Amino acid sequence: MPIGDTNAISDVCLLVEDIERTVAFYVEKLGFRLRRRAEGFADFHGEGVTLAAWEIDHINRHTGVSKLRSPRQAHKVCVAVRLDSPGEIDRLHGELSAKGVPFYGPPEDYVWNARCAYFTDPDDTLWELYAWLDGGPGDYHDEQP
Repeated sequence: MPIGDTNAISDVCLLVEDIERTVAFYVEKLGFRLRRRAEGFADFHGEGVTLAAWEIDHINRHTGVSKLRSPRQAHKVCVAVRLDSPGEIDRLHGELSAKGVPFYGPPEDYVWNARCAYFTDPDDTLWELYAWLDGGPGDYHDEQP
């Protein structure tokens, strides 16, 4: 089952060099309201698609994405698709891998309580497939009022 037929793009994640600078810009200058904040990560309240920011060094350390790139050559955006269950991540990873989609590795469970898989398109745009594990985002993300 193709991604686009059954799942909406849920998040657009900017891959940034300095999370504090990014949060300050989006909150103080553009008026976004901070929703969640964690080490190397933030996302903002909004309608429809979630705008998130993830520090390049943090995503590199945990997933290996952009590991061999300098900050100037690193991915700068990550398009994320939220799936219903961790099993869907595994199923879709297998289906897309069989079609030649280049994944960074097999799906994994990460400290932010999600099962994720990462791949790139022909122009090297980074994509994330994710599903929350039991308990959802949990304590890892600090919900902001």
